[in-house]
Amino acid sequence: MTTDSGREEADFASTPAQKKAAAGTIEKELEPNTKKTAERADTATESARKGFDGWETAAALKTVAGTWDRQVKSLMGRLAAEKNGLRGASGYFESNDIGVGNQLLAQSKLDRL
Repeated sequence: MTTDSGREEADFASTPAQKKAAAGTIEKELEPNTKKTAERADTATESARKGFDGWETAAALKTVAGTWDRQVKSLMGRLAAEKNGLRGASGYFESNDIGVGNQLLAQSKLDRL
C-alpha cells in the first residue's frame, strides 16, 4: 500500500484465502513431513541403542529418544493449533463484522423511517 506521501507502508493483513492456504500447507506438508522425520529418527536412534546394548551409551540414547518424542509431540500440537487458528480466524472476523452490523442496524433510526 502506498501512502499519500508516496511512501510504501507495510501491510500485515492476510486474506481468508491466504489463511486457508497456510492451513493447507501445515496439514499437507508440515504435519506429515514432521511425523515422517520423527519416525526416521526414532528408528535410527533405536537401532543405535541396540548396537550399544549393555553400555552407558544405550541408556543415554533412550533418554535422548524420550526427550525427542516429547519435543515432536509438542511441535505437532503447535502445528495443529496454528492450523486450526488459521482456519478459524476468518470465521471470527466474519462473525464479528456481522455482529457489529446487527448492532448498528438495531440502533439506526433510518431503519425506522
